[in-house]
Amino acid sequence: MTVVVSVSAVLLLGVTVVFFVRKSALRPVHAITCTMLGFYLSTTSMAPSIRDAGMSFAGVVNGIHF
Repeated sequence: MTVVVSVSAVLLLGVTVVFFVRKSALRPVHAITCTMLGFYLSTTSMAPSIRDAGMSFAGVVNGIHF
């Protein structure tokens, strides 16, 4: 399940970034900076907390029934 959530989150964030770049709300330099921040955060001691928060959020979204 973790791999599916991670891949889904990466795809969703990737599509969002592409959308913002195309609509000029996010410049390519901003997207690169955000990506670099993500890579740097993944190597810090905060990475497990960020991953756990993402998993918790995914669980909340998964629990919503329309």
